[in-house]
Amino acid sequence: MSQRPPLCIGLSLAITWLTGNGWRRPDSCVEAIHASSFYTAIARRAEAACLDFLFRPDTLYLDTRVLARSPGFSSLDPTVLLSAIAASTTRIGLVTTAATTFNPPYVVARQLQSLDWISQGRAGWNVVTALDGNGNFGDAPMPPSKARYDKALEFTDVVQRLWRSYPRDALVVDRATGRYADTARVRPIDHRGPYFSVQGPLNLPAHGAGRIPLFQAGASAWGRDFAARVADAVFAAAPDLDACAELRQDLRSRAAAHGRRPDDIRVLPGLSLYLGRTASEARDLYEATHADTDQACRLDYLARMLGIDVRQFAPDQPLTRAMLGEPVTTLRSQTHADLLRRLVEREQPTVQELLRRPETGGSAHWRVVGTADDALREILAWADAGAADGFIALPGGSAGSLDLFLDELMPRLVARGRFRREYAGATLAAHLGIPPEN
Repeated sequence: MSQRPPLCIGLSLAITWLTGNGWRRPDSCVEAIHASSFYTAIARRAEAACLDFLFRPDTLYLDTRVLARSPGFSSLDPTVLLSAIAASTTRIGLVTTAATTFNPPYVVARQLQSLDWISQGRAGWNVVTALDGNGNFGDAPMPPSKARYDKALEFTDVVQRLWRSYPRDALVVDRATGRYADTARVRPIDHRGPYFSVQGPLNLPAHGAGRIPLFQAGASAWGRDFAARVADAVFAAAPDLDACAELRQDLRSRAAAHGRRPDDIRVLPGLSLYLGRTASEARDLYEATHADTDQACRLDYLARMLGIDVRQFAPDQPLTRAMLGEPVTTLRSQTHADLLRRLVEREQPTVQELLRRPETGGSAHWRVVGTADDALREILAWADAGAADGFIALPGGSAGSLDLFLDELMPRLVARGRFRREYAGATLAAHLGIPPEN
């Protein structure tokens, strides 16, 4: 049995297996995606596999161009959904998403603390600055990346101080004396900063089972520094082993520079899984899912990200660093632009090769198209190379990929000694190996 540390594994509830043409399959159950029972059934199966957590990303706008051909991110509110799931599960972690650009810190602190109570210590927070949605919260344009992360850093600090402002041990609950709480232990935070003024304290005590873990998903320079300061885990967009290894090493170095232990931060790449009983079945699934992919959209995307129109080059023309335009600092996602530019600089792909890469689809996630055994080999290779501490599964193409992930891939990881057979703890912090606070 392997002596390496167990992997950290989560499952995305972004219903990735219904993207592309996946929702058109007769067995997709797409009509049920706005019912909590749809997700509760998945959550129970994920908990039976002893996964560390469920992860629900979010957006605060509706892209009707995507909606015409796919559910997109039309979804239930993530915190409300995970609260419903909490009632039907007992161990699996529940990671919700809340944006720092538009929300008030007090509201987010209360919502997360409430989820932690409802789930008995299983809540996690995916801290995002948001890429779009400003039109739903006023007329101001989205701030540049640095400003968004400066605000996010203050926001996160305020939320964590609010969580500590009303500690669990302040509750006395002495019926004989009539004393409910030791108010000397419940203190305002009196925060005054560049972005927020918050008095506190929070009107809900801490659950007391350990602190709420923080996740983060941005991989731009500012996003990396933010993650190195505050994150316990990073949902990484990393299309290949080398990109993920570079990200992990950089985050660990940055964490150490901020006075943290490198092992305090876990790098969890998104793993897009198109699984079949055979390799050919998996390839057929992938091709059927993306049969209607609009290449014109991919070409437009490359032009925005790279600053050049690749239509001017022949399909077999290698792209080099010298061909790239000047980096654009006002892009929707600096993370994806940086990934694409590094890919061109590192590999000099042809236009045709670049169009086949996952980065040009806007997600830039690690992708496996094959059997459960193929996925197992890839996962172990990444982990053994020190490129990842685990992954967040993004099943693709059909519910069959989700089934094979839970029913075949996870048991293989357990048999190889790389994942738990049963839960040892009852909180998300325990699953992640975060020691109790003093």
